[in-house]
Amino acid sequence: MSDAVVSDLAVTDRPVSDSLVTVFGGSGFLGRHVVRALALRGYRLRVAVRRPELAGFLQPLGYVGQIQVVQANVRFPESVDRAVAGASAVVNLVGVLAETGKQRYDAVHVAGARAVASAAAKAGVPLVHISAIGADKSSPSGYGRSKADGEEAVKAAHGEAVIMRPSVVFGPEDTFFNRFASMAQLSPVLPLIGGGVTRFQPVFVGDVAMAVARAVDGKAKAGATYELGGPEVRTFKELMQLMLREIGAKKTLLSVPFGLASLMAALTQWIPGAPLTTDQVAMLKADNVVSEGAKTEGRTLEGLGVMATALRVELPTYLWRFRKAGQFTQLEF
Repeated sequence: MSDAVVSDLAVTDRPVSDSLVTVFGGSGFLGRHVVRALALRGYRLRVAVRRPELAGFLQPLGYVGQIQVVQANVRFPESVDRAVAGASAVVNLVGVLAETGKQRYDAVHVAGARAVASAAAKAGVPLVHISAIGADKSSPSGYGRSKADGEEAVKAAHGEAVIMRPSVVFGPEDTFFNRFASMAQLSPVLPLIGGGVTRFQPVFVGDVAMAVARAVDGKAKAGATYELGGPEVRTFKELMQLMLREIGAKKTLLSVPFGLASLMAALTQWIPGAPLTTDQVAMLKADNVVSEGAKTEGRTLEGLGVMATALRVELPTYLWRFRKAGQFTQLEF
């Protein structure tokens, strides 16, 4: 284990500092892990969310008074400016996987990202912006295109912002393995969109949080874009097979062409909690892995001194709840 990682693990007794970090989107899946990582480092935290009354679970992640939850909405620049006032650094984690109501890709990923970057630039403080490996102006999905436009907006407003592009993020509250494991409990068949050949490089949520924390510490190169992936590259089919082994289920994996998958998604995406949207089907047409350029230039987890966590280490810690007898299920390998 590297010296950098060892030092990161030895921060639990660090006193609360005068440095205040504003975290936008801190109550989400990734957000709660970022808040915890920064709290362990001793930062004071102002967590800016749309619904503060639903974010009380963040308070126990730090000392009494260390974590303050405030109301802000990235669609309203005035609230963003208020949340940034007095901060020493800003982290923007806000994003949506599917468009609903007023939560549109352009409003959140582009205009919202611009508002946060502009506020941080006016305050003269560092910014860490979370994007996605799928960010590409020529992406077949609106999500990917909006993420790329968001990065462009952030760079224009704050030239020294650190941008981080994680691959599929996994962990206890993820919407990837949990979603398909839940589907496996109800259906004898799981779809392999496009034949299941799309490649992913799943990254553990704790590792992404550590990378963000190290960037706030000043360990990342200003203005650089980092690509965050785990130690394994797996196809969608391989990930489904791994998930099924972990929950002890035997299901048929059925190849579904992209065209048919898009049609099915179009018919069901309006239902709350729908498993797939047409845009998510489009996202599956492109691989989601760390580029060779990022690896060569050290713009990766390893470049930030973070040792990537393997799937086999973390998946059993939360997928056991989908097994027939929970943690008492005897698995066959």
